[in-house]
Amino acid sequence: MVAVESLRTLHAYHRAMWRRIWDVVDGLSEEQYTRSMGYSHGSVADQMFHTAQVDSAWLGGLQGIPNAPRAPLNREDYPTRAQLRARWEVTAHAWESHLAGLSDADLETVLPDMGGPAWHVILHVANHGTDHRAQTLRFLHDLGAPSFPQDMIFYLWPRP
Repeated sequence: MVAVESLRTLHAYHRAMWRRIWDVVDGLSEEQYTRSMGYSHGSVADQMFHTAQVDSAWLGGLQGIPNAPRAPLNREDYPTRAQLRARWEVTAHAWESHLAGLSDADLETVLPDMGGPAWHVILHVANHGTDHRAQTLRFLHDLGAPSFPQDMIFYLWPRP
């Protein structure tokens, strides 16, 4: 049970850090939110949409939904950051529920549309999130918004 519990912890951290970023993003002006940053996916808005889309697609693949990894969210369905954050929260809760139901044996399952076992996908999503959180935190810093360290140890070992 150590493997699945470790992945649950990793994803709890992943969700907690994105929620902190969302809290900062909610305080940006519309101009700051949509300003092209000239890197990665462009603006904070684009970055937030990309990560919401990727987390949703990979989860769909793990849930065995046909073609889920290749069926992206439609950007026009989430015209405001509040709508996008609400969609992100739905996916975050779905990830939590999905991970809660897994056993160590389930981690070895290779599902249709997946190139390897479930644990590869679960690790990938968290790692992908760390990459894009670092980019987003830099964007926020450059926009004059608050940023914070996202070190996992600070999540695991909260400071007083």
